Amino acid sequence: MYAKLLTAALVAATATTVSAESAPGYSGWNNVWTETFNGAAGSSVNSGNWNIITGLKVNNEVQTYTTSNQNLQLSGGATLQIVPRKDSSGAWTSARIESKYTFTPTAGARTLAEAKIRFGDNAIANKQGIWPAFWLLGNSVRNGVAWPACGEIDVMETVNGILTGHGTLHCDVYPNGACGEPNGIGGPVNLSDQGWHTWRAVWDRRASSWSGETITWYLDGNQFFQVSGARVGSQSVWNTLAGSPVYFILNVAVGGNWPGPPNSATLDGYGSMMEVAYVAQYVA
Repeated sequence: MYAKLLTAALVAATATTVSAESAPGYSGWNNVWTETFNGAAGSSVNSGNWNIITGLKVNNEVQTYTTSNQNLQLSGGATLQIVPRKDSSGAWTSARIESKYTFTPTAGARTLAEAKIRFGDNAIANKQGIWPAFWLLGNSVRNGVAWPACGEIDVMETVNGILTGHGTLHCDVYPNGACGEPNGIGGPVNLSDQGWHTWRAVWDRRASSWSGETITWYLDGNQFFQVSGARVGSQSVWNTLAGSPVYFILNVAVGGNWPGPPNSATLDGYGSMMEVAYVAQYVA
């Protein structure tokens, strides 16, 4: 299933500047929600659209999430910059935002979630422990349902600056369960560089039964991974991933179980940031 195209109409734009950029229009798709991160340089994200998470540490991460514009700011060129920082004591800070907007993948249709992202240009050798991500979490977690039962769809994660993106599902119970926790069900894709790329997940719920529904991952319009309801093997679990409300998350973690801790060569600042041009959701 590698290197398949979604459709010719869904090949991503390839602009490489930080100038103001709207989410692309795709033939046959209705753009339902978009965030383009317009605003003055150094200002924060739109509080009507995003919750800024503070203090949270999971997965043995070492960073503290803050609201500081040293960690989270609009560039002034219609992009968001999440910048990990290390202070003189060796403590790390970074940022995580979660959308107030939620959506449920539409039954009988296709739903697309996409972001255009680039990474800072620090060398791979200087990114040990840096862990950027674009992902979605089941909204039920906000109502007391524990992880991973809430469902999680990771559209893109990279670790340690390595030019490999990962798409992953987490679900059901920990450990093991339908998604084989803690690893989840995932697939990798090679990245050509740290520059601008589009990352998307598409829920296809047009099948006659839940087992034939799919979630498919794309890098720059090229399919690199797919999971069906049949692979998950449980209708109730699949529903947490493909038939329940989810919300967007953007963050840069530092350290953690997967990448391991930063080391003496790890550099902070813009060279280790994640920059986002837009986040968008479509239905067809």
